Amino acid sequence: MPVAGKKPTRLASWIEQHWYRSPIFNAWLLPLQWLFWLLVMSRRIFYALFPPAAVAVPVIVVGNISVGGTGKTPLIVWLANRARELNMRVGIVSRGYGGSAEHYPLEVTQDTPADVCGDEPLLLFERLGCPVVVDPKRRRAVEYLADKVDLVLSDDGLQHYAMPRVAELVVVDGKRGFGNGWLLPIGPLREPQTRLDSVDRVIVNGKDFVLQPLAMINAVTAARADLLTLDAGEVHAVAGIGSPERFFGTLRQLGMTPIEHPFADHHPFTPEDLLFGDDKPVVMTEKDWVKCRAFVNKNCWYLPVDAVPNRATRLALDTLLTTWGEKYHG
Repeated sequence: MPVAGKKPTRLASWIEQHWYRSPIFNAWLLPLQWLFWLLVMSRRIFYALFPPAAVAVPVIVVGNISVGGTGKTPLIVWLANRARELNMRVGIVSRGYGGSAEHYPLEVTQDTPADVCGDEPLLLFERLGCPVVVDPKRRRAVEYLADKVDLVLSDDGLQHYAMPRVAELVVVDGKRGFGNGWLLPIGPLREPQTRLDSVDRVIVNGKDFVLQPLAMINAVTAARADLLTLDAGEVHAVAGIGSPERFFGTLRQLGMTPIEHPFADHHPFTPEDLLFGDDKPVVMTEKDWVKCRAFVNKNCWYLPVDAVPNRATRLALDTLLTTWGEKYHG
């Protein structure tokens, strides 16, 4: 299967392509799917019988049941900003995929490299400036923040049952949905769709919220330019995210003609990855920029996006934040 940060093999790519087609072509993986199902159910039963002890701060998990990008990071940014608008101190915990620190828990700072903390934690810290703590054992990260914040948002971690939580939000890609509906490795699901029956809210990207591009930002100077700056021109589009196609589609909607360069999610970029032998602009995601900023040039740009919930979703999320955050806000 594809490994985060590494280019998938031809076989892995072929398997992944059929996650969103008929499962019959991946049927030869059925024994592995049964093994995965057994592992998933065993963990759920174990933690149902022996639930983790409570922690001193409420945790809201923002995750998904499928592999790949769904837009949860921009939604976490919105939730954190909204919590602060409601006068709550908010912190974020993350596994830190793509990073490798010498010790945990690790609190992200402006000097923390992406290859130490992971790309998403660094992006969240850059955007929000609130405490962001990385630890493969998320419970330790939560305990680290317990006396510093009123509310913790967990970036992913839906399947990390050792971390207690008061609410669960599942984010779904409105275009790809749940693929062929099968568990890994036949399909893209980490858990059966019946898992959705136990979460607090399912939020669909493209229906319950949309991703709104903000501006073209120069990767070196941080100068902001109008979204139409690169209109009607060819650009090298670089994306090492869970769903590169969404990013490429956004660029087309903005009038660009992207030359697509998809990479695996959490890919550890090198300078050579951004060299294409011409002077066409290079446009990347914000998540990729935080890993590339040490070696980008002025011909590189990145495109940050914001989540914009619809009215019903905003009201529901406000209720969730105030219900749990105000209980602890002092």
